[in-house]
Amino acid sequence: MATFARNELAILGTNCSNINKLAQWIMGALPAYRIGYADADHSAEAGNDGMPHRAEVLFSDKIAYTRVEYARPFNAIQQRHCFNDTDLVLVNGNHFIASRQIIVIDDAKPLHKKLSKLTHVVLVLLAGNATGVPEDISSQLPELLTVPVLSVEDKEGLVHFVENWMQQRKPVLNGLVLSGGQSTRMGMDKGEIRYHAHKTQRQYVYELLKPLCNEVFVSCNAAQATAVAEQGLPVITDSFMDMGPLGGILSAFRHTPDAAWLVVACDLPYLSAITLGILVAERDAFRMATAFWDPEGGNWPEPLTTIWEPASYSWLLQLLAQGYTSPREALINANIALLPTPDKKELLNVNEYNDYVTTSHELNEPDNR
Repeated sequence: MATFARNELAILGTNCSNINKLAQWIMGALPAYRIGYADADHSAEAGNDGMPHRAEVLFSDKIAYTRVEYARPFNAIQQRHCFNDTDLVLVNGNHFIASRQIIVIDDAKPLHKKLSKLTHVVLVLLAGNATGVPEDISSQLPELLTVPVLSVEDKEGLVHFVENWMQQRKPVLNGLVLSGGQSTRMGMDKGEIRYHAHKTQRQYVYELLKPLCNEVFVSCNAAQATAVAEQGLPVITDSFMDMGPLGGILSAFRHTPDAAWLVVACDLPYLSAITLGILVAERDAFRMATAFWDPEGGNWPEPLTTIWEPASYSWLLQLLAQGYTSPREALINANIALLPTPDKKELLNVNEYNDYVTTSHELNEPDNR
């Protein structure tokens, strides 16, 4: 498991000043990414009595930025939570471990004592007169001979490597048809309504998602699960109960936490493959989510035609712990990508029986078939 974040790179093999310079260069050259940095403070005085005013937590508004300090050490869970909103965490590997490493071959600071930290090296940087990985290291870690090699002075090459590495880390996209509601206002299961060529809405939305996603599942409650599975549709049964759409989204993340989820409600009969294709094409995998918004409808994001990235799982759980169960509220308060709605009618929910009758007639008129 990662120490700080899903995407993390420890830099080690040279002194802390050089590591800091490399990290600063990467962060400055990739402003489109939200990059965190994990380091240790060499200036901390021995025998320090603790934080000012002996506060347990110190929150400081520095105008240009915000600082939060804690009196107690962080455990692994708190560390990952702290960096949840970042796309990448760079780590001073002289002090901390990370799941992936960039190593510097530097005669001034040999790596021999740090071989246990080299669990998955992705890049080798050569400093000074170094021409490659020393034989006494490669003999113990022969996989290093197949790792890309750059000069430590090749800053452009380093940035290009990190950017490509990030793109390769883009989470796989799964699809989720939300259909586990009680359909109280409709008076019948909205997932079983047939607007399109005798297909149920569950089947129709499932087929819209299939070409766009790695895997597609239908979210439903326990009472529906057997009947839906008998229709040949893969099912994720709600494991977060009585929470509405949020329960379905969280249940999907519990099923596959490292995937992104293209979540679509089953009660959108006007939704088209073209609109979903736009959402997928414009996806920003390094935000919490990518969603449509309606500039004429209050500028609110639409949570039930949204791509939720893995980072949003922790965020949704945090909001749930504070009593929030609205996916829209989660989007409003998160770092998300917003796209203008191509056709707001496509995001129209049909929840009432009278609206169902009108919509059914409209979609089945000869010109609309």
